[in-house]
Amino acid sequence: MSSKQIVSVNNDNIDSGHGSLLLATGLTFASLILVPAFAAQFGLGASVTGALRMALMKASNRAIRG
Repeated sequence: MSSKQIVSVNNDNIDSGHGSLLLATGLTFASLILVPAFAAQFGLGASVTGALRMALMKASNRAIRG
């Protein structure tokens, strides 16, 4: 005889971490690539560029930590 078992998986815990990870990845990408490119295009100083990069990296850290 064969027996069938039904298994239910709760995906709420798995899916909740992906949004914050995606947000943090986007912010990191912006701080490493987009901010220096825009700064060069618009002629922003190194200190302004550095401040923007630090702010975005802090925001990405907060997105991951919650």
